[in-house]
Amino acid sequence: MGRRLVPLTLDNLQDLPHRCRSCVFWELDPVSGEAAVTAGTTALEKEAWISAVLLDWGSCGRVVYVDDVPAGFVLYAPPAYVPRSTAFPTSPVSPDAVQLITGSVLPGYQGQGLGRVLVQTVAKDLLRRGFKAVEAFGDARWEQPACLLPADHLLAVGFKTVRQHPAHPRLRLELRSTLSWKEDVEMALDRLLGAVQKEPALRPL
Repeated sequence: MGRRLVPLTLDNLQDLPHRCRSCVFWELDPVSGEAAVTAGTTALEKEAWISAVLLDWGSCGRVVYVDDVPAGFVLYAPPAYVPRSTAFPTSPVSPDAVQLITGSVLPGYQGQGLGRVLVQTVAKDLLRRGFKAVEAFGDARWEQPACLLPADHLLAVGFKTVRQHPAHPRLRLELRSTLSWKEDVEMALDRLLGAVQKEPALRPL
C-alpha cells in the first residue's frame, strides 16, 4: 500500500472531501462568508484564498493519498490569513503559532496511522519555517461534524488549553513534541481527524 503526501494546491483542491472544497467558514469573516453563500461563490472564494496564501506565505495544507486515492487532508495557516479566527472569544492565536484550521481522514482509511503522518508532516514543515507551535479553536460541545475540531480529541493528542472557554477553548500543541509521537497516539489522531468526516452537515455561517 503506497502512501504519498503532497502540498495542497489549486491542482489538487478537488481531492478534498466534497463539503470542504467550497467551505469558506474559516477563510472569510462571518459577513463575507454569508454573502458568498448567498451569492453561490464559495468555491471561487476558496480557490482565491488558497492561491493568495500560497503566493504570500507558502504551503498551507497537505493531502495524503493511499494508492493514489485521496485519503485525508489537513489545512493550516497563520491567523492573519484566517479571518474567522478573530470572531472567537478566545482569540488571538499566539504570535509564535500557526492555526490548525481543520483536517480529516476519510472513512476506510482510519486506523492506518495517517492522522499521525499528516500532523507530523505539518510539524516538520512549520519547524523549518521557525514556528514553535500549532494552536486551534476547539469545540467543547461538539456533537456532529462541523468546521471546528472537537476539543476533547485535541486534548487526547497532546494539545493543552491555553485559554479556557465553555464553548470554544483555544488549545496549543508544541511542535517538537509531535516528532517523537509513538504508535499509541495513532488511534487518538484517527478520532480527531476522523471526527470531522462523518458527513454531511456544515455549521451555519
